[in-house]
Amino acid sequence: MSVQTLDKPKTTRKLAPRYRVLLHNDDFNSMEFVVEVLLKTVSSLTEPQAVSIMMEAHNNGIALVIVCALEHAEFYCENLKLHGLTSTIEPED
Repeated sequence: MSVQTLDKPKTTRKLAPRYRVLLHNDDFNSMEFVVEVLLKTVSSLTEPQAVSIMMEAHNNGIALVIVCALEHAEFYCENLKLHGLTSTIEPED
């Protein structure tokens, strides 16, 4: 009886591209509301992180919320928009 060895093709894993979820400043929503929406939408954020993101958007016009896979980024962006916030996504590069 002979033993055959099967050569498995070598595979390399490519990391899925990651995307930035951005929050844009607006003049319509209160700061408290923005923090509340961030905490509801991105459950991994702490309150101090949400406050920091809100303040960055308020002071600079835009802030990074989270970097994640495209499907998650689209989910977060859409949920922010559903609550009346302005949000976009872009490739992390």
